[in-house]
Amino acid sequence: MPRPALDPRASSTELTRALCDIPSESGDETQIADAVEAAVRSAAHLEVIRDGDTVIARTNLGRAQRVVIAGHLDTVPIKDNVPTRFETREGREYLWGRGTVDMKAGVAVQLKLAVELDEPEVDVTWIWYDHEEVAAELNSLGRIARTRPELLAGDFAILGEPTSAQVEGGCNGSLRVEVRAFGTRAHSGRSWVGENAIHKLAPALAALAAYEPETIDVDGLAYREGLNAVGITGGIAGNVIPDEGMIHVNYRFAPDKTLDEALAHVHSVFDGYEITVVDRAESARPGLDAPLAQHFLHAVGGEAKPKYGWTDVARFSALGVPAVNYGPGDALKAHADDECCATDEIIACEQGLRRWLLGG
Repeated sequence: MPRPALDPRASSTELTRALCDIPSESGDETQIADAVEAAVRSAAHLEVIRDGDTVIARTNLGRAQRVVIAGHLDTVPIKDNVPTRFETREGREYLWGRGTVDMKAGVAVQLKLAVELDEPEVDVTWIWYDHEEVAAELNSLGRIARTRPELLAGDFAILGEPTSAQVEGGCNGSLRVEVRAFGTRAHSGRSWVGENAIHKLAPALAALAAYEPETIDVDGLAYREGLNAVGITGGIAGNVIPDEGMIHVNYRFAPDKTLDEALAHVHSVFDGYEITVVDRAESARPGLDAPLAQHFLHAVGGEAKPKYGWTDVARFSALGVPAVNYGPGDALKAHADDECCATDEIIACEQGLRRWLLGG
């Protein structure tokens, strides 16, 4: 079959549609990476680097500052929501389909501007990467941070994650742990012989039900935390007292805390239980105190907000690069069966980034 082709000279909405209609579930990004690579190789002003299914395109104009602008190529699994289509709802046009929000619209804006802007005010490193929607250890941006960190170097970074065309600074961190209780197995007909591990989880569940998450101000932005059970397991058979029970807990913590401090808080809530960390991701401070960030915020307009979910801005923050989120689409529609992105937000993000990169 012929390889899909992308036309970066098309409108950003049409380019979004073309990107969405190329298969790109996590682990199947080669086709879309090939198409993105071919598009940026058509631009003589860009140095292009391919690393696995990640495509990096850079200007080398000798500018005093460099900005990194990134977006991931993969989506969560489709669910009867491709191919994409345009819809009008209450007088507003939307592009409907998997990936429109998370985050092909952001990728389309970036791809179009990467090819068109041959004289930006700053040098730009454009990055389109794979495996964002799966386990953190598979994320290729993380791999590049470990193996080729010089490719992520910059004075400021922007992630095109969906923010409804508003600037969202930093992000909450995420910690997932397994909280375990242990007992003694016995026949349920003689339960007094055993010790029920699931029952021993009752205080932990009560602590979760009563937990009141904090809202914490970090550099002028209010980050709301959350501590929640996201799964529970236990039991061997219908006639056996269980000797082990486990609650899977997710803690979303504000960027005033390190991972170690977040874990210490979890231990304090579940004192006396065995706790196993299964996934961790650092938070990121807002990144809005950098002069470039202030200029960016002024150019695109609006008031900065906090990012509650985790994004790859945290990877840049860990490298000492202040970073924000800015992209089209309502984050509440990300991964939804009826995922759809307002086309006016795609246009607004393109105009905002273009204006800023040209010094407006």
